[in-house]
Amino acid sequence: MKRLIAAGLALAALASTPVRAEEIKELNFGFISTESSANLAKSFEPLLKDMEKAIGIPVKPFFVGDYAGVIEGMRFKKVDIGWFGNKSAMEAVDRANGEVFVKTAKPDGSSGYYALIVTNADRKDLNELKDVLDCSKGFNFGNGDPNSTSGFLVPSYYVFALNNVDPNKCYKRVVAGNHEANLLSVANKQVDFATNNTENITRLQMTRPEEAAKVKEIWRSPLIAGDPIVWRKDLPNDLKAKIYYFFMSYGRLGTDEEVAHAREVLAKTSDGWGPFLASSDAQLLPIRQLELFKAKVKLQNDDKLSADEKAKKISEIDAKLAALVEEQKKFPAM
Repeated sequence: MKRLIAAGLALAALASTPVRAEEIKELNFGFISTESSANLAKSFEPLLKDMEKAIGIPVKPFFVGDYAGVIEGMRFKKVDIGWFGNKSAMEAVDRANGEVFVKTAKPDGSSGYYALIVTNADRKDLNELKDVLDCSKGFNFGNGDPNSTSGFLVPSYYVFALNNVDPNKCYKRVVAGNHEANLLSVANKQVDFATNNTENITRLQMTRPEEAAKVKEIWRSPLIAGDPIVWRKDLPNDLKAKIYYFFMSYGRLGTDEEVAHAREVLAKTSDGWGPFLASSDAQLLPIRQLELFKAKVKLQNDDKLSADEKAKKISEIDAKLAALVEEQKKFPAM
């Protein structure tokens, strides 16, 4: 972590170099669709205004209906920087020339959140994971966006793959929605249970407390790293330096009034943030492991493959997992 901060501050020394207008005239900031565009705009507008003031060029929000739209937006240079989940950040890094440089944190300095399975608070028959995995009940399940970490990837492995359950075969109906839509569907008894996360539960408690009171938690995942902020690798270095300095100094440096203002803005952003923490693509290594673990479990349960073919494919996954373990040893603090 110290190395990341030191490297970033060295980069920030370039910030006095003027941005060349012909290269970047404005910055497009993309947002994964965890809730409606109107709600996201209201939540993030103060932060974007302060960022605009700090880096000296307009910062425009970029909203689309699903996570893939933000990833593709970065791929085609319609998005310059974005707020992602870990799974969607991995896709942006792999497919859209993205790079993680900071991550979100809580006001107390901690970072991370949990994936959840939630149901309506009135349900007496749904209280623990085994209740969710009962395929005889004809449940309606609210799944998340396929590029969502907490809404899809994490429960896909820990809840379904490890228990050899295919939601599409197990349940009467599977519908996909963003986090807000899934919570409201649970609160209004439109689905029996749904994926979600602790961040969006907190967010709903802030914005719609009556609906939040109708939701209860059934299952919670291991800790997931804080949301990554990703920029395009090919942004000019002088601009990247200004952006990095803004994120790492926001709520930390300045007059007492400036720090207090930034902390107030952060506290009202999303589910309530504190100053950002330095990060890198290394925070995505556990997500890469999860993807491989999920693929391995699927292979192990595939009766259509021959023993030799199955063994070969599993061996290839094990080699990739071993390589990730070695890579992770280089970044013990991530």
